[in-house]
Amino acid sequence: MQWRSIVVGLVVLRLSLSCVLWLAFGLGPNVSWGFNFHLSFNLHKLDLLFREEKGTDQRGNSWSQRIHGQRYEETTRTCAKVGEESLKRSYLSFFDGNKDEYVRRYSSFPDTLKAKMKGMAKEMFYFGYDNYMKYAFPEDELNPIDCEGRGPDVLNPSNININDVLGNYSLTLIDTLDTLLVLGNVTEFQRAVKLVIDTVSFDKDSTVQVFEANIRILGSLISSHILLTDPKHPFGKVGFEGYDNELLHLAHDLAVRLLPAFENTSTGIPYPRVNLKTGVPPDSINETCTAGAGSLLVEFGILSRLIGDSTFEWVARRAVRALWSLRSNETGLLGNVVNIQTGQWVGKQSGLGAGMDSFYEYLLKSYILFGEKEDYRMFQAAYESIQNHMRRGRESCNEGEGDPPLYVNVNMFSGEIMNTWIDSLQAFFPGLQVLNGDVDNAICLHAFYYAIWKRFGALPERYNWQLQAPDVLFYPLRPELVESTYLLYQATKNPFYLHVGMDILQSLEKNAKVRCGYATLHHVVDKSKEDRMESFFLSETCKYLYLLFDEDNPLHRSDNKYIFTTEGHVVPIDKRFREKQWNDLFPCEEGVLTEREMNNRSPPNNISNCNRIPDERRYTLPLKSIYMRQIDHMVGLF
Repeated sequence: MQWRSIVVGLVVLRLSLSCVLWLAFGLGPNVSWGFNFHLSFNLHKLDLLFREEKGTDQRGNSWSQRIHGQRYEETTRTCAKVGEESLKRSYLSFFDGNKDEYVRRYSSFPDTLKAKMKGMAKEMFYFGYDNYMKYAFPEDELNPIDCEGRGPDVLNPSNININDVLGNYSLTLIDTLDTLLVLGNVTEFQRAVKLVIDTVSFDKDSTVQVFEANIRILGSLISSHILLTDPKHPFGKVGFEGYDNELLHLAHDLAVRLLPAFENTSTGIPYPRVNLKTGVPPDSINETCTAGAGSLLVEFGILSRLIGDSTFEWVARRAVRALWSLRSNETGLLGNVVNIQTGQWVGKQSGLGAGMDSFYEYLLKSYILFGEKEDYRMFQAAYESIQNHMRRGRESCNEGEGDPPLYVNVNMFSGEIMNTWIDSLQAFFPGLQVLNGDVDNAICLHAFYYAIWKRFGALPERYNWQLQAPDVLFYPLRPELVESTYLLYQATKNPFYLHVGMDILQSLEKNAKVRCGYATLHHVVDKSKEDRMESFFLSETCKYLYLLFDEDNPLHRSDNKYIFTTEGHVVPIDKRFREKQWNDLFPCEEGVLTEREMNNRSPPNNISNCNRIPDERRYTLPLKSIYMRQIDHMVGLF
């Protein structure tokens, strides 16, 4: 009798379990019973379990199937008879529970809290800036743990992690100039400008990366000069008596010292490094990354138009055209590392992060500033190739089934996925999508990066979406996620993005603040630190955080439009930058743009694509709760 009771008990238990599973997975989103089940298994399996994979295009709705590979295929074949539509609904229904928690948390942001966050961002900037000036100036960077200055590593010239950026030219002070104006401190801005004029020289035996010197130093000098001399843009009259265009002269001097990088290269693509005294080093390599060589046009172009010398724009534009001519005929994509003498691709990976990011950014921003139709057509062709070959996931961000959109690293010739990581620099891309008017895709990609931030309190340098874990663990206080957050808030005015900014601000205060500033996180999990505060923390990260919470900033109230360089420097959109004092010495060469690209991509009449989300597509949240919960799960938050 005892064994019969055991058998009966097991049968009853199995029937009960089957009933529970039917209730959980079969009824769909309309039945909740008021319970909140915390499920510990991987819900991606359920979506794939009920999906017929045979004949599915690799660029279809799902990229998460790569997380567990072959086991999904086997399971799918055993479950092919299950009703497809109801089971697709049941997959997303797992994320439909507790949707109100997202609405409660993100749907409002009081003005008092906004003012508090604005004050915190301001204090953060001055804590870093004041300590740099106290302990580090005139050196390039602040070591915030030891409260010391840092310059080039003269004992180890091969230490390019330091020497590419630090040129012994007071980097942090120069890079920070226009941030002082954004914060409304005209007095300190004028004092800092005078310090730069009196103390900075580029006649130094320093070998620096052309790209870094361009975006951090040249870009800031040009931006600050424009703001000093043009009372229309956007902070009013901030000039001072006796200023005689010294910042512009410094910018010109630096640009001349960078020009040797463009000499003796058979493709027109520049060498990656120059010595500011002697030119290209004799042992210089012939390889450079696409972003490094192709992201000079904004700063070089503005300089040319300010001084009436076409040389700088000419060499920068020639480099962009040379890179563009090397793109794949099959996919339209570019690689990430190229040989400047042979034009052969050394790195065949195409993505949106390191080595590629600002190349795309400057195609669009160059058009906005200079009005050259060629730049816009190249950008649109590149963007189309990105959407066709890098984008995975469902077609729409806020509608439909499948995984959220994600941009993966692919082979430039085949479009096949090359690895399963994305890097933190890619977090800039939602901001660029906003500028291009593709706010829908920007919302989803930003949400993915924000979910990673919520999990770690920082963005790891590389995140493996297959393993749901960091591949490279450090976080050097990068600004890209903050930048995209700010631009999405400007486009949508949704309070969700104020909450994102608050989370980032509070995480930095908690995890990165040290005795004399804010330190690089060596390890995003255990929060160990490195003694370095890069200049972009003050020039970009703090600037975008402050602007996010400062609705009344002159940049937001000005009648004139402006744009940010890739280093976050403020540049007015000015009609004088659309006028050249020279004839076009380098017209668009045959083969740079195909006939289809020339004819089918007319630039918009309105150069600002930053349109608001239409009313019919507005939600309490920018991304529906069900999709937010899905993304949070996919990065391991529950």
